[in-house]
Amino acid sequence: MDKFRLMFQFLQSNQESFMNGICSIMALASAQLYSAFEFSCPCLPEYNYAYGIGILVVPPIWFFLLGLVLNNNVSMLAEEWRRPTGRRRKDPAVLRYMFCSMTQRSLIAPVLWISVTLMDGKSFLCAFSVDLDPRRFRNRSGAPLPQDDLVHVLAKVPCKDIFDGHAVVSQEAAARYLRCISQACGWTFLLLTTLIAFLVRAIRPCFTQAAFLKTKYWSHYVDIERKMFEETCTEHAKSFARICIQRYFESVGGEMSNFHSQWTQGKNDDEDKGDEGSGEEDKLMGVCVLEDMNKVLWNWHRCKPPLDVRKKDVCHANGNGCVNKAEPPRKEWVTYYSKV
Repeated sequence: MDKFRLMFQFLQSNQESFMNGICSIMALASAQLYSAFEFSCPCLPEYNYAYGIGILVVPPIWFFLLGLVLNNNVSMLAEEWRRPTGRRRKDPAVLRYMFCSMTQRSLIAPVLWISVTLMDGKSFLCAFSVDLDPRRFRNRSGAPLPQDDLVHVLAKVPCKDIFDGHAVVSQEAAARYLRCISQACGWTFLLLTTLIAFLVRAIRPCFTQAAFLKTKYWSHYVDIERKMFEETCTEHAKSFARICIQRYFESVGGEMSNFHSQWTQGKNDDEDKGDEGSGEEDKLMGVCVLEDMNKVLWNWHRCKPPLDVRKKDVCHANGNGCVNKAEPPRKEWVTYYSKV
């Protein structure tokens, strides 16, 4: 159990490994779902094509959308695309990298479904049995049939239990023919997708290695910045709520105040955290009023600070935007330049 917990924590801490694990699980789920799925061709001329192509196309679309839903890059990409420019410009290369990374991972399960479906050949046989040339598989002993009756006979080729045209068409030969074409299409599709994935993975970084590293770096930065901002907001909310609750209990009466003080003191002794009240107030970082916190969050959305760690950006609580405030020079630098 501990090993699974450690693995889950590692996947949570590493966004790329987590998404790769999700895509692998979805790929295995698609293969397992197809093996458990009971394919039943309607064997009717007007429904065979729609059913066969639907089984080949609709589940991959569902798996692709499910991959997008489970991918955190969707919300990150939408947020980065729709946010106001403010004091941090948007980099189209980073947005393209996030979109391509998200799309590549979401396509794994659909590609596996299409490959398995074509290799099996049932949907292909159901969809294109009506389009067979009956002259290739017609039994010589059978009498020619009208076109409408011949179409109904060909539509029943995928269904061995109800096929009744043995005197006209060889059902086994027609089914083997369509399965061979389906498997050929499956291998071709698998080869093309593998070749495209190889070209995307191998050739693209070779031509634009610097740009590739830059976009990958800032894409990871956007993800880490979002996580750290949410963690900081969570810690601030906990400290804010704890101080509000403590002051509420202190204001309701002496008995509740004494009880709460004893409970707080016992908890501090057990956890060895020292003076928790002052520590919680330090975590508020000067934002102590509801209106100020709302304005801070609004300013974070409207004007994210520029990516320059040499400056200290202060978002005023008046909602007018961010104003740069340069850090004072360090003591050692002042001493060094004064000697020079």
